[in-house]
Amino acid sequence: METISFSKCLFTFFFLFSSISQLIHSTVTYDRKSILINGQRRILFSGSIHYPRSTPDMWEDLILKAKQGGLDVIETYVFWNVHEPSPYNYNFEGRYDLVKFMKTIQKAGLYANLRIGPYVCAEWNFGGFPVWLKYVPGISFRTDNEPFKREMQRFTEKIVGLMKSEQLFESQGGPIILSQIENEYGPQGKIQGAAGQNYMNWAAKMAVEMGTGVPWVMCKEDDAPDPVINTCNGFYCDKFTPNRPYKPTMWTEAWSGWFTEFGGPIHKRPVQDLAFAVARFVTRGGSFVNYYMYHGGTNFGRTAGGPFVATSYDYDAPLDEYGLIRQPKYGHLKELHRAIKMCERALVSTDPIVTSLGSSQQAHVYSTESGDCSAFLSNYDSKSFVRVLFNNMHYSLPPWSVSILPDCRNAVFNTAKVGVQTSQMQMLPTNTQMFSWQSFDEDVSSLDDSSPFTAPALLEQVNVTRDATDYLWYTTSVDIGSSESFLHGGKLPTLIVQSTGHAVHVFINGQLSSSTYGTREYRRFMHIGKVNFRAGTNRIALLSVAIGLPNVGVHFESWSTGILGPVAIHGLDQGNWDLSHQKWTYQVGLKGEAMNLASPNSISSVEWMQSAIVVQRNQPLTWHKTSFDAPEGDEPLALDMEGMGKGQIWINGESIGRYWTAFAVGNCNTSECNYAGQFRPQKCQVGCGQPTQRWYHVPRSWLKPTQNLLVIFEELGGDPSKISLVKRSVSSVCADVSEYHPYIKNWHINSYGKSEEFRRPKVHLQCSPGQTIASIKFASFGTPLGTCGDYKQGACHSPSSYAILEKRCVGKPRCIVTVSNSNFGQDPCPRVMKRLSVEAVCAPDTTNWRG
Repeated sequence: METISFSKCLFTFFFLFSSISQLIHSTVTYDRKSILINGQRRILFSGSIHYPRSTPDMWEDLILKAKQGGLDVIETYVFWNVHEPSPYNYNFEGRYDLVKFMKTIQKAGLYANLRIGPYVCAEWNFGGFPVWLKYVPGISFRTDNEPFKREMQRFTEKIVGLMKSEQLFESQGGPIILSQIENEYGPQGKIQGAAGQNYMNWAAKMAVEMGTGVPWVMCKEDDAPDPVINTCNGFYCDKFTPNRPYKPTMWTEAWSGWFTEFGGPIHKRPVQDLAFAVARFVTRGGSFVNYYMYHGGTNFGRTAGGPFVATSYDYDAPLDEYGLIRQPKYGHLKELHRAIKMCERALVSTDPIVTSLGSSQQAHVYSTESGDCSAFLSNYDSKSFVRVLFNNMHYSLPPWSVSILPDCRNAVFNTAKVGVQTSQMQMLPTNTQMFSWQSFDEDVSSLDDSSPFTAPALLEQVNVTRDATDYLWYTTSVDIGSSESFLHGGKLPTLIVQSTGHAVHVFINGQLSSSTYGTREYRRFMHIGKVNFRAGTNRIALLSVAIGLPNVGVHFESWSTGILGPVAIHGLDQGNWDLSHQKWTYQVGLKGEAMNLASPNSISSVEWMQSAIVVQRNQPLTWHKTSFDAPEGDEPLALDMEGMGKGQIWINGESIGRYWTAFAVGNCNTSECNYAGQFRPQKCQVGCGQPTQRWYHVPRSWLKPTQNLLVIFEELGGDPSKISLVKRSVSSVCADVSEYHPYIKNWHINSYGKSEEFRRPKVHLQCSPGQTIASIKFASFGTPLGTCGDYKQGACHSPSSYAILEKRCVGKPRCIVTVSNSNFGQDPCPRVMKRLSVEAVCAPDTTNWRG
C-alpha cells in the first residue's frame, strides 16, 4: 500500500510539475486561421467588461457568468485618466485595481485581452486621456508629435511593466493572450496623412518592442504593420479581411447594442440579428469575436464622456448594468457559442467550400481529410422563409438567419429561432425609508466674495477648471437707466449667450431666469431669453455646465467648452450691448464642492435647512442630504430619481454619477424593430417620452448596514421626498418554442453524419434566486400569437395548456416542459406545426422571505 501511495504521489507530482511548467512556458502565436495557444488553433469568444464600470465585489460574479455564457476571453480597456490623475501620481485602488481584475479573470480560468490604448474612446470622459495631458507644452494628440509620443510610451510602459511584474501575460503563465495599442485609428490616420502614418507605425513598433510574448492588435487600422494584427469593429464584420494573408480574421468589437445619451431613447439590438452577425463572421473564416459590451455597467462619478453620455452604460448587453442576466440575449448567444464550438475542429483546419442554395442562400462547408464536416446554411434574405436542399436533405431557413450543422447533417441551432426564455425586469420598492431631508442653497448673491480672479474677456471653461468640476461661474454687472422703456411697460430686453457647450443656467440678480442645453450632436448652442432687469446695477451670473468631455473626433483636445461669446443684450433703448469684453468674474465649481458637502467626513459648519421647508421650496442650485439603512437581501439596488431635475448623486462619499431626468426624444416605433435586415441604433428604440434614465445604480458594497449618507446636488429644482431606493428583479419569464425547434442535445460530438433520434424541444423557465413561479399569466400549445407580455391565443389551442403549466411550474423556482402533443393530452390541430407560448409571473419565495 505504501508503494502504491508513493507511486500515486509521484504521478501527482509529475502531473502538477508538468502542468505548471506548461503554464509558465505557454506560447501565444497566430496564423491565417486563428490565434494559437500552445500550438493549438482556437475559436475564441470574448466579452468586454470594463473594470471601472463595476465594483470589485461584482467582478467575480460577472466573469463567472461570462464563462457560463460560453466565453473564453474577457476584454477591457485601460483607462489612463483614472490611473494617472496627475503626472506621475498613480492610482490602482478600488475600482481601478487592474491587477486584481486580471487575477480574477485568471482565477475563473479565462483569458484576457488587454486593450491598453491608451486612447480608448469608450464614451469615456476625454477618451480616457487625463486632462493634464492637454497642457503638456507643444503637445498634439494622436499624431507624429514628440511630446505626445513620449507621454504615451511612458504610460504604456507603466502598464506593461505592471502586468509583467505580476506575471500576467500568458507567456509568463498569466491570462493575457492579446494586447491592443491605439484604438480605431484608421479614420483619423487618413485625415492626418503622412504624420498619421508615421505615428501609427511608431506606436506599433513601440508596443512590439516591449516584449510581452503575446500578439498585439490594432482595431480599425487597415495599415497595421507586421506583426501587429488589424481587426474589425462594427455591427457586422463578415466582409472584413486582415491586411495580410497570414493574419487571422478577428472582430474586437461586435456591438451588442448601443450607448445612451441624455435626452435620447434606449437602443435595443435583437439577439437574432447579433447571433446572425456572429455566425456570418465565423462562417466566412472569423475565429475571434469580442462582444462590446458583454457587461456595460455604470459611468460612476464624472467618467461619462460624449458629451451627454448617460450614467447608465447598459448597452443592451447580455449582462445588464446591474450584473443580472439579460434573457434571451445571454442564453441565445450561449447556445450559439456551444454550436460553433462543436464545429471548431473543422473550422480551424480547412477553408470552406461555398455553394449556392438559392438566390440569397449559401452553404459554407468545412470538411477535413480526417472526416470532420461542419456546415453553415445561410439565408441573407431579410423577408422570406426558404426551404433549401443540402446533402439530399431539406432545411427550413427563416429570414436573415444561419443554421449550424456540426456534422453537415443535423441542424442544432438557428440564429433566428430563440428557444431560451425572455426575462422581463422590474424595479420594486424596498422596505427602506429615507430619514428627514435637509438642504443647503448655493448663495448666488455672494459669488464675488470668494472669486479667485477676474478677466476682461470670456474664457474657455476647461482651461479654467482643468475638469476638476462640471461647473464654472461667469459673472458680470450691467447698469440699467431708470428711463429704459421696458421699465415702463415696453418689451423686455433679450439676453443672448453663445456657448460652445454643454449647458448654461442664467441667473439675474440671484434668481434663475432660464436654462439652455446643447445636445451630443450639437454641443454648441445659443441661449436666447427675455430678462427682467431693474433700474440700477444688475448682476448677470452664468453657470456653465460641462456634461462629459468629448471622447472621439480629430484633435478633440482642441475643442472648446463653456461660454466664449458673444454675450449681448438686445432690445435696450440705446441699442444692443455686447458684454463679451467687459470685466468678468470667475468662480470654479460650487461652494458645496469646495466645502466637500458630499463627504461623510466633511467638517463644514453649514447650517442645513430642515425637511418641512425643503419639500415646499423646489429651489435650484440646492444640496440635499438624508440618511437611510441598507435593505435586506442581495438584489441590485437603484435610486429612483423621477421627481428630480438634473445634478449629481453621492452615497457615503462615493459618486453615483450625474443624473438628469431629461425626456427622451426619438422614433420609438416598435413595428420597425424587426430582427431581420441591417441593424442601426435608430432601428430599435424604446422609452420615447419618458426620462432617458430614471434609475441610478447603487452598488451594495458602497452601503453600510445603517446610517448611509445620501447627498444630492440639484441644479434645477425638484422634490427630494419623492426619491426612493428600489431593487431590480425579474417580474415574469416567457418562452415561445415550436415543436421542431433546433435542439442542441439532438446531436453529439461523436455522432458525425448519423441520424439521431429526434428529441422533443423543451421550454425552460426560471425566476431569479429567491423567487418562485407564482402564477401562469398565459399558456397556449397550438398557434399562439404575439410576443412576451402580449401573447394571445390563436386559432389552434390546447385546452389543457394552463393546467399543464400550472402543475409543472407554480410554486417552483424553475420548471421544464416538453413541447409535444403527448404532453398536452392530444393534438389540438393535426398536420399543423404547433408551438408553446407561456408567460409565468415571478414573486418572492414566501417560504424563505428575507424582506
